Amino acid sequence: MKRVKVVVHGASGRMGQQVVSALCHEPNMQIVGAVDIKAAQDSLPLPDGSGTVPFSTDLDYILTSCQPDVLVDFSTAQATMPAVRIATEHRVNLVIGTTGLTADNIKEIENLVKAHRIGAVVAPNFALGAVLMMHLAKIAGKFFDYSEIIELHHERKIDAPSGTALTTARAMAAARGKPFRQPSGQGEAPVSRGQSVEGIAIHSVRLPGQMAHQEVILGGDGQTLRIRHDQISREAFMPGVMLAIKEVVKHKGLIFGLDTLLGL
Repeated sequence: MKRVKVVVHGASGRMGQQVVSALCHEPNMQIVGAVDIKAAQDSLPLPDGSGTVPFSTDLDYILTSCQPDVLVDFSTAQATMPAVRIATEHRVNLVIGTTGLTADNIKEIENLVKAHRIGAVVAPNFALGAVLMMHLAKIAGKFFDYSEIIELHHERKIDAPSGTALTTARAMAAARGKPFRQPSGQGEAPVSRGQSVEGIAIHSVRLPGQMAHQEVILGGDGQTLRIRHDQISREAFMPGVMLAIKEVVKHKGLIFGLDTLLGL
């Protein structure tokens, strides 16, 4: 079986380093290059000791010289879109896990991959447990009129609410066909009640000691239902990322979220 050749964009970041390490242990994948704004040398030593790969701040140069099948992006929202435009010109498939992308960004990615007849997987969360948490929340949301979300992340996470929380709230409302009800007297919810998305108040916590946690609380007369996912390591993302890399080369167009790849 031909190995999928991969370039990692944002390779010096915490997630980028984890992806580089995971690729070194995937027999059907090969990391062939890396890109990061902080690249200070022309080669990146691989963590398994198997050698080095070309490393640069110049994505166009790396894509031209390395000829990858897939670009994996875990950078920043500001860096992702320029990278997408360059990669699609090279007809390189995309796996994007960067959060903070807007609806317009997603639409542009969809248009670009369609125009260049390549594939893209964009997911707000690559942890399989988090994907299942969102799926279960969509099912439960059909049976409750009230819900709130508490999401907790480390203090270095830039965006709030998280992309996972926003996606969860919107998916829950779409599944029930209408926004959730807000408690009586709330009206325009004050800041202390969290950001309201489709009638769901999202409370964001940013503290040292956290990794990635989300709890969806649904309330009805005389009862509550809690659906919670706790992630204690970035290793949790890697099975989902590897699945996306494996599948994106088989598809044309945009796939948003891992639920489609998991058959949910």
